[in-house]
Amino acid sequence: MTMRKKITIIGAGNVGSTTAMRIFERELADVVLIDAIDGLAEGKALDIKESAPIKRHDIKIEGYTNDYSASEGSDIIIITAGATRKPGMSRDELLNTNMDIVKNVTQNVVKFCPNSILIIVSNPLDAMCHVAYKASKFPRGKVIGMAGVLDSIRFCTFIAEELNISIENVNSMVLGGHGDTMVPLLRYTTACGIPITQLIDKKKIESLIKRTREAGAEIISLIKTGSAYYAPSSAVVEMTESILKDKKKIMPCSVLLEGEYGINGVFLGVPVKLGEKGAEDIIEIDLNKEEIDALHNSAEAVKILIKKIEKLWQNST
Repeated sequence: MTMRKKITIIGAGNVGSTTAMRIFERELADVVLIDAIDGLAEGKALDIKESAPIKRHDIKIEGYTNDYSASEGSDIIIITAGATRKPGMSRDELLNTNMDIVKNVTQNVVKFCPNSILIIVSNPLDAMCHVAYKASKFPRGKVIGMAGVLDSIRFCTFIAEELNISIENVNSMVLGGHGDTMVPLLRYTTACGIPITQLIDKKKIESLIKRTREAGAEIISLIKTGSAYYAPSSAVVEMTESILKDKKKIMPCSVLLEGEYGINGVFLGVPVKLGEKGAEDIIEIDLNKEEIDALHNSAEAVKILIKKIEKLWQNST
């Protein structure tokens, strides 16, 4: 009898609990939900568990308040913990608060899960990957940020709406940092294999790119009391499934670059092969000068945050 896989999600807010529900409903793995707020993880896990008789899910799900020992033996740790953006706030403005949170939860959870793979969802995403990497001391292939998958599916959504075609026809690849400097690759963005540059005029494509970059802020401005979680959780589960089932799907994820694309020491969204060992390979695709310049510009924006993190880290130790 094979052992079932196990996933721990740190943070039982909207992203964490929706991710837990999707994993539970797909029967991908047993789920442990951990949150600092007393009773929150327990309550949400119980609510999800009580839905099992409808679709006959036999997956186990349990919630805990700050009990990291419950994560022991997890194959994947998904970190969604941290403050969420409010209207008018940039992802970067969450840096100070979320650095402390991500640092703390990472140090706690890796004591019990030294062989796990970390998927980071907390914002500012690429910077928080750096924090988790530094706090965990894991190999770079085991610390992966969820950003490019989300940015790409958002871009696909807007393209399909614009062309009035099936979403199944649209593929896109959005690289770079998870923020205003993200880099949609138009040459690799297609509708049924046809580059969108042949189907949509340049001005309209620019407006779709702008909307993609501001997609998170658009949702925040509408909800007002929270941020996006349905699409982010879908993106996390897509990554999780590829790792758990060793599918080796190529997806844009934030990983530590060590010379790839001429960039060093920065977590940045690039095409990655996701399998049972985590980020098993970084795919270096041919980029033209405009694309590589945009990617390097994105890396510089992340470097600014990393410098702030290093300073904050020194002051906190």
